[in-house]
Amino acid sequence: MASNNNSKVAVVTGVGAGTGASIARRFAREYSVALIARSPGYLKELGDEIRKNGGRALETPADVGNPQQVKEAFAKIRAELGDPGVLLYNAGSGTWGTIMEISAEQYEDTWRVNSFGAFLCAKEVAPKMIEKGQGVMLFTGATAGVKAGPKSVAFGPAKFAMRGLAQSLSRDLSPRGVHVAWINVDGIIDIPRVRKAYPQLKPEDMLNPDAIADTYWHIAHQDRSAWTMELEVRPFKEKF
Repeated sequence: MASNNNSKVAVVTGVGAGTGASIARRFAREYSVALIARSPGYLKELGDEIRKNGGRALETPADVGNPQQVKEAFAKIRAELGDPGVLLYNAGSGTWGTIMEISAEQYEDTWRVNSFGAFLCAKEVAPKMIEKGQGVMLFTGATAGVKAGPKSVAFGPAKFAMRGLAQSLSRDLSPRGVHVAWINVDGIIDIPRVRKAYPQLKPEDMLNPDAIADTYWHIAHQDRSAWTMELEVRPFKEKF
């Protein structure tokens, strides 16, 4: 790891070549960042990039839906970087289909990544944040967490549950100095696999991951007199 003296620690979950990576890069300018995802190969690649640019990064491969792996990941983070002051929960995946198409296993897997993992990670960071009277937890939501479509029978309930978790955490923790927010990312994100799948889309049709990261940075550093609890980001051309 790079040898800087930055004592501020941010944890980013769901680190892939898109929003997660952009959030990690943005916060790495002023924080030591812990990177959590199931793909150790990409974590190493991004960690090396951050260190090359003078930042401090710690790769912690883990499945956020697995309680033991989450526990071990945060123990490593606390031992090597310190207590996290910011949790950026960007992990999220889902299988799309109707009630006739989604299996019980697919439903549970979607819930584990989007909701159960958010609970596990929040539980890891909350005690120290409460003790210090400060901290930030930001959760990446989706429009399916506001209105679920016919093929969102697994993803919609999982995102609704994440949103409910964020609301409950905010009511409990905000008076204790911990800022909790849920961000509805409403639209298609400009990432390599999306460009490949939808070559007809133009950059202005999609959300720019770096722009999303700037929004997360702003929310994480708002004055406590004007905190945001829920926010939507979408391309200017998006219909809603």
